[in-house]
Amino acid sequence: MPVVEINSLTKTFGSFTAVDNLSFSVEPGIFGFLGPNGAGKTTTMRMLCGLLRPTSGTASIYGYDIEKDVDEIKKIVGYMPQAGTGMYTYLKAKESLELFGNIYSIPKNELGERIDSILELVDLKDWKNSLIGTFSGGMKQRMALAHALLPNPDILILDEPTAGVDPELRRQFWHYFEGLRDKGKTIIVTTHYMDEAEACDKIALVSSGKIIGFGSLDELKAMVPPENSGGLEDVFIYLTKGGGG
Repeated sequence: MPVVEINSLTKTFGSFTAVDNLSFSVEPGIFGFLGPNGAGKTTTMRMLCGLLRPTSGTASIYGYDIEKDVDEIKKIVGYMPQAGTGMYTYLKAKESLELFGNIYSIPKNELGERIDSILELVDLKDWKNSLIGTFSGGMKQRMALAHALLPNPDILILDEPTAGVDPELRRQFWHYFEGLRDKGKTIIVTTHYMDEAEACDKIALVSSGKIIGFGSLDELKAMVPPENSGGLEDVFIYLTKGGGG
């Protein structure tokens, strides 16, 4: 049963169409949204979280409409915005997570242990009493992921979660994402990294606000003639050119 249903979703800003008539569904697992800057990935994620109203079309998460049921969606979705935005930089890391945990009504007897565990996961435990405003860009990115993970949501929407993160920590993140998937969670992730997209169960290739390819890695490779096919990058290039036309 699909977790997310999207039908003819469109977002325009004046004469510019950022998201152009998207229709697809997301099953439980890890779903990758792969495309260059300006492809409409972030705009789509913000609409799914109820942070941006679509110009037209509809979408739902676990049956909740993204426009009518925003409060319900916020209870089940953990969102990590791009580039670690939206945090209170004047708070210490632990204080920020405590505030967030109280907003989500996490029991006090669980909150401290959960915060320590997540800060260890994102390699920030030694900085739990440091101001977020003093963090580097990569550290803020890890902090944003910690906020998304804290309420233990049913679905995670992660916008470039490993941008600015070193390769070893990036591997640790993906190992954790795979563990969440094995526990029945759904993860929607935007990425520029081909290897990350290839690790997803399903992938949407997006360009100029449109989906140019959709399916598993094997299904996407099957869309390309053998002489043009290699990795996912070759598939993306081929489909961006209109299937070689």
